[in-house]
Amino acid sequence: MIYIKRIFTVIMFTLGLAGLLIGSSYIFLPKSNGLNSGIEEFKANGILGEKENSIDVLFIGDSETYSAFIPLQLWQEKGYTSYNCGTSGQTLDYTEVMLERTFEKQSPKVIVLETNAIYRKFTVKNVLFTKVADYFSVLRYHNRWKTMKLDEINKPAEYTFTDECKGYRLKTLAKPAVKDNSYMSPTDKILPVEKINRQSVEKIKKLCDENGAKLIFVSTPSTKNWNYMRHNGIAALAKDLECEYIDLNLLTSEVPVDWKSDTVDKGDHMNYFGAKKVTSFLAEYLENTALLTDKRGNPDYENWDKALDAFNKMLSEQHI
Repeated sequence: MIYIKRIFTVIMFTLGLAGLLIGSSYIFLPKSNGLNSGIEEFKANGILGEKENSIDVLFIGDSETYSAFIPLQLWQEKGYTSYNCGTSGQTLDYTEVMLERTFEKQSPKVIVLETNAIYRKFTVKNVLFTKVADYFSVLRYHNRWKTMKLDEINKPAEYTFTDECKGYRLKTLAKPAVKDNSYMSPTDKILPVEKINRQSVEKIKKLCDENGAKLIFVSTPSTKNWNYMRHNGIAALAKDLECEYIDLNLLTSEVPVDWKSDTVDKGDHMNYFGAKKVTSFLAEYLENTALLTDKRGNPDYENWDKALDAFNKMLSEQHI
């Protein structure tokens, strides 16, 4: 009888805790996805405000991603719609979350994963927290009580914000790289991908396959983050998963990066001038896949022309 009471107590406690988490998660869940909403990484989560099934290409990864791919340039050159979901220090467990959120409303045909994130370390603890926090958002947004308003408590979530640059972070400052192209000296050595990272990439690949999206690995130019050992590691992983791999660090003729003027921070990230070269190459590559159609002139996508006008105005204000 004592054991039955203990079991009953545990069950009731568990149910009560679950109910508390569910209720508080509803209350603390950001009710919008803009700057002051409390949502994490609001620029990347601007994807949630895009018109349903309107995005052709999704860029995912860490800060190398949001520094190198310019969605509105891709629209201007080819008429492809895209969104940059890169975030600072993005680990693959959060990449999975971004993909799952995107696939709920979008059906992109191409997913571009910037490969620096594949080598970014994370733990099983990180994965568990990310997964649990996706079900119980109070764990992710427990500090939101500081900025919440009373009228938000019973308000349903409505995500309408989308970033004016579609997730790209415009930077025009130039700081020359310390190294030059010798950072990609050939070697047969391989830098292995950690087991937990590989498992996450496999999940990402499966998620893409299930949603009819082509997964492409892209290594953007970076003297600080990239080398031939990493290239070999990603090439081996891409072969195993039957993914295409583009290493722009080796395509110096196709993407002629000037390490004196095309990097914002001594070879770590691309600035606008480097990103423009990366995006132009990728535009041609995507056209050759024959997976996408030119939507310029389509009245359903007039908002992209307006976004491009605003982006070009932003560039002109910086005398670009």
